[in-house]
Amino acid sequence: MTVTLADVAARAQVSPATVSRVLNGNYPVAASTRERVLKAVDELDYVLNGPASALAAATSDLVGILVNDIADPFFGIMASAIQAEIGGPGGRAGGERLAVVCNTGGSPERELTYLTLLQRQRAAAVVLTGGAIEDAAHKAAMDAKVRKLADAGTRVVLCGRPPAPETGAIALTFDNRGGGQELTEHLIGLGHRRLGYIAGPEERTTTRHRLEGHRAALAAHGIEEDPRWTVHGRYDRRSGYEATLELLRRDPSLTAVVAANDSVALGACAALRDSGLRIPEDVSVAGFDDLPFSIDAVPSLTTVRLPLAEAGARAGRIAMGREEAPPGGIASVRGELMVRGSSGVPRVS
Repeated sequence: MTVTLADVAARAQVSPATVSRVLNGNYPVAASTRERVLKAVDELDYVLNGPASALAAATSDLVGILVNDIADPFFGIMASAIQAEIGGPGGRAGGERLAVVCNTGGSPERELTYLTLLQRQRAAAVVLTGGAIEDAAHKAAMDAKVRKLADAGTRVVLCGRPPAPETGAIALTFDNRGGGQELTEHLIGLGHRRLGYIAGPEERTTTRHRLEGHRAALAAHGIEEDPRWTVHGRYDRRSGYEATLELLRRDPSLTAVVAANDSVALGACAALRDSGLRIPEDVSVAGFDDLPFSIDAVPSLTTVRLPLAEAGARAGRIAMGREEAPPGGIASVRGELMVRGSSGVPRVS
């Protein structure tokens, strides 16, 4: 059953006029009353609908960009490219749109909260970047939020995120499986048979997909994976350092370390050097993403280049209606293997 303004007013114990004032922000309302109204809106999942909602969405100046960590170059590059594409005709303030970057910190609760806030502000568009959280309840809640945004006239684009069928969102996905498989295939082709893998957080789709690609390459070459060879951690340098020391403790005979991303790979390189091992003479290292510092590492990182800026720019254009959505609403973006100095033929034991 459709939730009405009167339902919200009854739940918050205020008049419908007060609810309207809070939602429109066009009249001063006491802070306690405002909080009560917003709580009722959230509990009832109230969304303006009909012609008024469509008109509001069409005239909104706001575009939301959700990122896991804006300090991570992976997200910073995409957010910058998206923002560069959202200006121009269509908004009220001098023809410009207002980009709001929402930093979730990887929190499922913050992700939902930001979508609710953008929904209340009748955002013109929302772009969600990076991998999704693999939790059935959270996925259902996210799909419901995205569907309500799309139904109200907000363009929703998923950039580097798995598709969300039947929500109305457009998806530009990264081929993390294919990239992960190609990267490990390269190392196997050099002669490596004992490969440690530093994976990201277990609850992230990006983590699972890249690890699946790695394992597919091992299986294709008849290499039986040892459970000791995989360690999970965060997508940062410190995690790479600590995980590499753990891998070396578990199996000192490893000849290669594949990292979940380039930041993790830098930590792996530091741990190997501190352990008295040479790269790639003793142990090869590979990353993922081809972040700007990868080529300046010593030695430069073998990695998979994802076109982050290009994908972000395309997501921004689609969000603004300046580029048509891909057929079926989904496009897969493939990475490119970048072979550099951090990978080489394994040492002879």
